[in-house]
Amino acid sequence: MIIGVPKEIKPQENRIAILPSGVKSFVDAGHTVCIERNAGVGSGFSDEEFVSAGAKIMQSPKEIYDAAEMIYKVKEPLEPEYGLLREGQIIYTYLHLAPDNAQTKALIDSKVISVAYETVQLEDGSLPLLSPMSAIAGRMSIQVGAYLLQKINDGNGTLLGGVPGVEPGHVVIIGGGVVGLNAAKMAVGLGARVTILDLCIERLAYINDIMANRLVTLMSNGYNIEKSVREADLVIGAVLVPGAKAPKLVSEALVSQMRKGAVIVDVAIDQGGCVETIDRLTSHNNPYFLKHDVVHYSVPNMPGAVPRTSTFALSNATMSYALQIANKGVEAAMRDDAALAKGLNTYKGKVACKAVADAQGLPYEEVTF
Repeated sequence: MIIGVPKEIKPQENRIAILPSGVKSFVDAGHTVCIERNAGVGSGFSDEEFVSAGAKIMQSPKEIYDAAEMIYKVKEPLEPEYGLLREGQIIYTYLHLAPDNAQTKALIDSKVISVAYETVQLEDGSLPLLSPMSAIAGRMSIQVGAYLLQKINDGNGTLLGGVPGVEPGHVVIIGGGVVGLNAAKMAVGLGARVTILDLCIERLAYINDIMANRLVTLMSNGYNIEKSVREADLVIGAVLVPGAKAPKLVSEALVSQMRKGAVIVDVAIDQGGCVETIDRLTSHNNPYFLKHDVVHYSVPNMPGAVPRTSTFALSNATMSYALQIANKGVEAAMRDDAALAKGLNTYKGKVACKAVADAQGLPYEEVTF
């Protein structure tokens, strides 16, 4: 199979989907890897490193898309790439289609086979290709929040860890999954007062146990969310429903009652966000906006700010599935691996992920191989 790795074009996205070691794995298995010129520079990889591992360097995204049977990416195709897609081509990347009608239409119209990292799901419900980036985003959310709390960034001037004799900042984390747990570890490590909310009592018990009672766990319901958010200096949105839009758990009315200069970091923004007042995406260049005197951060590619770490973590997770697709073909690979099959989002003009279809009011067609 010919695998194409284009340079990411999302603003400030410096990750690349593949490592030189991954190139060698493909080549050793008899495949061809084409990488766009300078695609790895943002992550610290030169074209020469990829060539040494066996890759071919191409000069433009069009060359990559024209040549490749499988496009291996980090982030979803953007509008300039829509016209490069072709029928039967495999797109293997993060897609986050539920809130993105334009991209969904482009994938349907082009009749590609799109496989989304974020919906590949193991029997235990875990998301192996989302987890590494969720861990990074969760850890970053506290770093970002601590920085935005500084007065120079319109924050309320609170130091999360406080100092002796001064109360620390209060961090409220909505969602106890991978993002939430990693955010909690960072916040507790800084010395903040931490409250984490989740719907699953077993998950809360687990978090309470591994964090050795150094935080407060609460059942996620309207009352507890409202009380906690009103008292928070920093709110982390860490809610995920695989493949679907995130539920709006923090209303505009509630945001208007928050402390002036409090900060919201909505890590769920890739799936539409869980905060009603976040009505726009921000970027690493212009990361936040104010509403009701509350700082809102809604950057959809947070791990792109730490591309070296993120590229290694992502490729470590995605490479084994990429090899399955290349070695067997996408249909046989999905037939043999139920987790990978759940990654199928569109198939030759059909929406093959029910959560995406439901989110957009589109017909869902089950695809079996």
